[in-house]
Amino acid sequence: MSHPKLKNFRRIVVKVGSSLLIDAAAGEVKTRWLEALVADIASLHKDGRDVLIVSSGSIALGRSRLKLPGGTLKLEESQAAAAVGQIALARIWAKTLEQHGIGAGQILVTLQDTEERRRYLNARSTITKLLEWRAVPVINENDTVATNEIRYGDNDRLAARVATMTSSDLLILLSDIDGLYTAPPGANPNAKLIPVVDAVTADIEAMAGAAESELSRGGMRTKIEAAKIATSAGTHMLIASGKIDHPLKAIADGGRCTWFLTPANPVTARKRWIAGSLEPKGTLIIDAGAVAALHAGKSLLPAGIVRIDGDFARGDAVIVRGPDGHEIGRGLVAYDAENAERIKGRSSSDAAQILGVSGRTEMIHRDDLVVAGPRGLETGK
Repeated sequence: MSHPKLKNFRRIVVKVGSSLLIDAAAGEVKTRWLEALVADIASLHKDGRDVLIVSSGSIALGRSRLKLPGGTLKLEESQAAAAVGQIALARIWAKTLEQHGIGAGQILVTLQDTEERRRYLNARSTITKLLEWRAVPVINENDTVATNEIRYGDNDRLAARVATMTSSDLLILLSDIDGLYTAPPGANPNAKLIPVVDAVTADIEAMAGAAESELSRGGMRTKIEAAKIATSAGTHMLIASGKIDHPLKAIADGGRCTWFLTPANPVTARKRWIAGSLEPKGTLIIDAGAVAALHAGKSLLPAGIVRIDGDFARGDAVIVRGPDGHEIGRGLVAYDAENAERIKGRSSSDAAQILGVSGRTEMIHRDDLVVAGPRGLETGK
């Protein structure tokens, strides 16, 4: 079974775990290793790729900076340690990227930021702007406010959500193991590396070990769960060893790893989700000019909207209908019903003035819009 090449991807999320980044004994960042990784990232960036980093390590770094004793930290202790460590972690990433002339932006997210649609839109807009500016977003769970009940608890699944949220086409999980094996390789000398996984089946999940196994927490089990999230949303994923210098160059050179392939692409999968999975909360009636613009692949602007029905919030799915009532498409609306009513039929500059905001005033951005063709909603556009 063949797999794609690293050079074929345009937007790549790289997840780095604490054990790779932090020397547990010293409680400090492995500077030489990080510099080698960032050299790889800079090479991808120079080639025009968008690169996002999901980095663990804030609690471990904070613990070291505060000289806390060993043992398990209570929730409020780990939150406070994260507050100190996050500053150190962001500074280290920024300084190392700056050596290659690349700016870094820090994004801290919680579970709700990727699961609630309006917060998801906010986070995605910020990350998209950073990428437009050619900065590298460095993303971590906001451990200072996340509690045990409302958190990811591991950055594998968080990285998968970030990849799907940003329509990334590849997620790389750098790990202390170089891929998925037929059995835990430490316990079974006959275990074999699986180079390509076409679909995450029950058999593949079983290979990740039982929930109570040593591999479960933040281990192979969460990586398989991440693969399910990523591949179902159109993102390829791979697991590779981060225990070597220049791990991304090793992948590009055909090094050992496990690829998890997706049958879709991120835009198609996202639009399928909008078209079929979300319950519409309202309707926008648009004029003939706006209908033509949408069929030409444009975003929906306030000027083309004739009437608004329903009580919806920012990020909700709405139906878009033409002047004859025929459904034109569906999308995630950028304004709540009250503000949408205030700016309907107005030019973008008028809308910005009315709302007191500058910048984008699309009612529905084309990336969040599925337009109906002759065979119904076209999710492949």
